Amino acid sequence: MAPTLTKAAPSVEYAARLEHVSKSFTGPAGQQLVLDDISLDVAPGEFVTLLGASGCGKSTLLNLVAGLDLPTAGSISTDGRPALMFQEHALFPWLTAGKNIELALKLRGVPKPERRDKAEELLELVRLKGAHGKRVHELSGGMRQRVALARALAQESGLLLMDEPFAALDAITRDVLHDELTRIWAETGLSVLFVTHNVREAVRLAQRVVLLSSRPGRVAREWEVEIPQPRRIEDAPVAELSLEITEVLRGEIRRHGQH
Repeated sequence: MAPTLTKAAPSVEYAARLEHVSKSFTGPAGQQLVLDDISLDVAPGEFVTLLGASGCGKSTLLNLVAGLDLPTAGSISTDGRPALMFQEHALFPWLTAGKNIELALKLRGVPKPERRDKAEELLELVRLKGAHGKRVHELSGGMRQRVALARALAQESGLLLMDEPFAALDAITRDVLHDELTRIWAETGLSVLFVTHNVREAVRLAQRVVLLSSRPGRVAREWEVEIPQPRRIEDAPVAELSLEITEVLRGEIRRHGQH
């Protein structure tokens, strides 16, 4: 039987809470409002996708939740420190797959004698059993993202933040990793906040899709996704809801273009 992480019962009201969050940056043209008055909760164990046109502030919002930047206004609370997974795998090329994971375990304070076994367990969880000694250049793009996911899981956070982690992958590999992520989410009870610009990916994965308007980013609309898992990206209900969301997204883009 494949190992799993401990699935803890929810003990908090939310995994992440954003209350009236705004973010401005100072540029050549002065203050630029990127995010405006965003309020959003992610419940324990919930999978939420954050969707919007390029430049709407999705990644900025994720960075704020991760604590990599501070909001200009409003407040953000999380249940512990979130784990963050980027579009690029960001693995250290001079370390093996297993040692990349062991480094995350070391930073978390896991004793050295336990790190190897824990890294092996995480590699097996992401279906990379036996890859501990492989160098990064020996891994395919999909395998690298699996290692990056295992490294994020090594932080044992209750909240996983994912910034378009599969955008650079081919369609088949991306579809396989959708299945793997859905499986791991179900097994672990993680809360996930997943940024994407791909509408079908958003519907394929999430329990709830949150659409941001074009800049400044505001919560334009939300959809509860009641399609049973497992889902396929080509399933008719996924396609139908994706079409509805796409039409709203196009309206947001058109509205922004008129300013």
